Amino acid sequence: MSEFTHRPVLLDECIEGLNIRGEGVYLDGTLGRAGHSEQIVRRLTSGRLICVDRDRAALDAARERLAPWLDRVELVHSNFDRVDEILDRLSVSGVDGMLFDLGVSSPQLDDGTRGFSYMQDAPLDMRMDREEGLTAAEVVNSWPREELRRIIAQYGEERYAPQIAGAIARRRADKPIETTLELVEIIRGAMPPKALREKQHPAKRTFQAIRIAVNDELACVERMLRGAVPRLNRGGRLAVITFHSLEDRIVKTGLAEFARGCTCPPDFPVCVCGRTPEIRLVNKKPILPGPGEIEENSRARSAKLRVAEKL
Repeated sequence: MSEFTHRPVLLDECIEGLNIRGEGVYLDGTLGRAGHSEQIVRRLTSGRLICVDRDRAALDAARERLAPWLDRVELVHSNFDRVDEILDRLSVSGVDGMLFDLGVSSPQLDDGTRGFSYMQDAPLDMRMDREEGLTAAEVVNSWPREELRRIIAQYGEERYAPQIAGAIARRRADKPIETTLELVEIIRGAMPPKALREKQHPAKRTFQAIRIAVNDELACVERMLRGAVPRLNRGGRLAVITFHSLEDRIVKTGLAEFARGCTCPPDFPVCVCGRTPEIRLVNKKPILPGPGEIEENSRARSAKLRVAEKL
C-alpha cells in the first residue's frame, strides 16, 4: 500500500471527535504520513494547521502530500511533548483542537533501515528523531542487566524479561550486539519452546520495550497532556490515539485528573480547594476500530481513541 493510499487509524472517528471549524487553529502533534492532517486541513477555510513530527523524513513527505494547502500549514520539527514551547514560538495563545497518534509510525516500521522492525535486518537504532543521541544499540549493549530486565518487563509486559535480559548480557560480554536480527536470535534463544509457538512474534514485546526506552515515549505522553490541555481554547477538543495499555493508562488517568472537580474530603461542609474541572470527557470509554478497519489494517487492532473538550 503506497504512502498516499494508506488510511490513518480511526480517521473518521478522529475527525468527528475534533469537531473541526473552518476558521479554527489545529495541531497535529504526530504528523506521520499526514493522513490525519490532510483531512483536517481540507476542512479549514481561514484556519491554520500546525503539523509536528520529530522525524524530518515525515515533514519532508508532508510537504508533497499537503502541497495544495501549504498556505495554511505550518510544519514544525519537534517532539509533541513540547507543545507549550511550539505554540509560544509560533505566537499562538490557544488552539481549537489537537490530535496525537502515539507510538511508532507506519513509515518508520516499514523502513527496514530504521531498526524498528524485528522482521528485517538493520543496525539497532529505533530513534524516531535521528538527531537524538540514544540508540537501541546503546540500550542493549551498555545498560545494566537489571535495567534491561526492568524495561522489558515494564514497557514490554514480557513475562520472560529476566531470561531475555540475561541472554543479552551474556552475548554482549563476548561482542557487541549490532543488528536487529541478531537481537531477535538472542530473544528466541532465551524463551521456552511454548512461548515460541505463540501467535505473536517472540521479539515483539522486547522490541517495543527498547523502542519506548530509546524515545522516552511514556514520559513524553505525560508531558504532552500537561502542556496540551491548558493551551486548548474553550470548546477545543483533544484527541489521543494509543496503541498499548501503558500509553492508554497514562492518557486515561491524565484526562480524568483534568476532568475532576473538587478534591476536598466528602465530609467537608464547603469546598476549600477551589478546584473546578478543566475538561469534559467526550467519550467515557475509548473509541475502538471496527472489524472492517482491523481487517484492512491489522495495526489498528490495538488502537484506542479518547477525546476531551475544554470547558
